[in-house]
Amino acid sequence: MNYSIKKAQLEDLDEAAALFNLYRVFYRQEPDLVKATAFLRARFLNNESDIFLVIAEGKAVGFVQLYKLYHYTKLQKQWLLSDLFVHPDYRGKGFSVALINRSKQWCEETDACGLLLETEKTNVIGNQLYLRCGFEQDELHNYYNWWIK
Repeated sequence: MNYSIKKAQLEDLDEAAALFNLYRVFYRQEPDLVKATAFLRARFLNNESDIFLVIAEGKAVGFVQLYKLYHYTKLQKQWLLSDLFVHPDYRGKGFSVALINRSKQWCEETDACGLLLETEKTNVIGNQLYLRCGFEQDELHNYYNWWIK
């Protein structure tokens, strides 16, 4: 299947938000297209993330969202691969790998040292995909979250 990958702009908000909403549902969140759209609009307007869309059959069918971090030992910028999603109707066509490869290219284009990601232990497909794409599982660190209640 022919496809292209483009860096999303504000004019791509509706397509990106529709995919982002489905991504959140994948992680057991209630669908809320209005809030998903507002969230991504703020990221675009405040230049807080970079989103790449995979375009196939004339529409966005997948995305990756990257946030800028800084690595303490490398003393360089690093990208957090926060969100990666391909619409269920388009899975198995290599689009996730293509989005990861575009993210790696973005690291080179922005003089970053690499990518960091995390996913749920239960995300069997994702965990296999990341290893296949050259990511190394970090066995040295535990990651913790603290949330305001």
